[in-house]
Amino acid sequence: MDPRDQLRDFLRTRRARLTPADVGLPDVGPRRTPGLRREEVATLAGVGVSWYTWLEQGRDIKVSAQVLDAIGDALRLDAHEQAYMYRLAGLNPPSVYNGYVGRVDPELHRLLEGWQPRPAYILDQHWNLAAVNSMARTVFGLTDRDHNCLVAFFTSSRYRAAFTRWEAAAPDIVARFRADAAKHPGDSGFQRLVTQLSSVSTEFARLWAEHDVTETAQGRKFITHPHAGELVFEYTRLPLPDHPGYYIVLHNPAPDTDTMARLDALTVEPRRTG
Repeated sequence: MDPRDQLRDFLRTRRARLTPADVGLPDVGPRRTPGLRREEVATLAGVGVSWYTWLEQGRDIKVSAQVLDAIGDALRLDAHEQAYMYRLAGLNPPSVYNGYVGRVDPELHRLLEGWQPRPAYILDQHWNLAAVNSMARTVFGLTDRDHNCLVAFFTSSRYRAAFTRWEAAAPDIVARFRADAAKHPGDSGFQRLVTQLSSVSTEFARLWAEHDVTETAQGRKFITHPHAGELVFEYTRLPLPDHPGYYIVLHNPAPDTDTMARLDALTVEPRRTG
């Protein structure tokens, strides 16, 4: 499982699956082995034949991101293959985020509904609520006016009141948002959101100025519901690879509490929350 051996085999198999016609080269007759020749890949990528041969042989040579991009283009790699090649070469792959904006897949909506009576929702890269199941709205007091999880946390009195330990949770919320913003340095949407929220929430502005950062993806939430009482959840935030920048946040009743029974009671006798 040596990365250089894997890189060698990966490049060979990617080269073998292409024909000259696939990349706009003339076909000069039969070939002893299928696919492009090494010199053809080198020419398409604008690198030396010897250098590309060494790379494909798995030799320990220095590789730049620009050269890998050129080789990826020459071999017609998709985003996942390109990221894989970067990792095998010892480099961090480029972000696959390209300002993705789209509808959440029906399968994900069904996952949210299937997670009930447990709360769950999906956030986009700016923490906008892309999809929310009904129990999340009930538990957290979300209304149709709440479009962004971060904004609701600092500006919605109802959403804020739901968090039993709001002051303790706020620094972690801001630190995680800062970490997410750093993953998309070219996205001006983060700065606009920070500017707008800072102008209406002195608490957010103070915490943002502290420059704390964390990437915790699991933790506990302590919620006070007007009818069900105290609810304690273990939450997990998972990235959605097919929706770059998006996360699904799943909440599970803490096993050392009676939260599950309280959720079941809400399901059997739902209360009006709108």
